[in-house]
Amino acid sequence: MKLHIGRVVLAGLAGTAAMTALMLMSPLMGLPPMDIGRMLGSMMGGNIALGWVSHFMIGVVLAFAYALFFVSRIPGPGLARGAIYGLLPWLTAQVVVMPLMGAGFFSGSVVAAVGSLIGHLVYGGVIGAVYGVSDELALAPRHVHA
Repeated sequence: MKLHIGRVVLAGLAGTAAMTALMLMSPLMGLPPMDIGRMLGSMMGGNIALGWVSHFMIGVVLAFAYALFFVSRIPGPGLARGAIYGLLPWLTAQVVVMPLMGAGFFSGSVVAAVGSLIGHLVYGGVIGAVYGVSDELALAPRHVHA
């Protein structure tokens, strides 16, 4: 399967934007605030803008991992494949990243961990839907008119 670099970048940015929008609305849904830009920025000398740029860069890098290693191994339509993939970055975040950032395993809270899970499922679903379009179009039967 050919890697579509532009579509990967678009998928990563779109997935990260969707996840970010959900995170910013989290207090409206009864979830704790999730300010990933501030959290990442705190590890970069307090530079919140750098934290947000890093957040989107991570989203694009994870979209490349999806396209390179998982898109052809997970069955189903793009949206479902991506959402299933979203479980991997979520689990990594909850078991490795959050403890390193001082939040504890599974964000130190079931509610925060579930909020993060929802965000990662949305992220994965969007990258799968955006990136999967090219693969699904390539597999669609082509009609030739005489």
